[in-house]
Amino acid sequence: MRVHLRNPTKTIEIDGPMSVVKLLRQLDVSRESVLVIQNGTLVPGDAMLSADAEVEVRPVISGG
Repeated sequence: MRVHLRNPTKTIEIDGPMSVVKLLRQLDVSRESVLVIQNGTLVPGDAMLSADAEVEVRPVISGG
């Protein structure tokens, strides 16, 4: 699976398939601090990502 990380920006390859939660654990990233996006759609934590998935992991930004 191809994972595009933002902040810092880099792309990595990870063996899949796996759940979003497992992917984030492997990346050592808190689920509450990022959004996982596949094909322009927000992916829930319990979703399974296929071995050929391409996802983006973006930090959550809040403001007011």
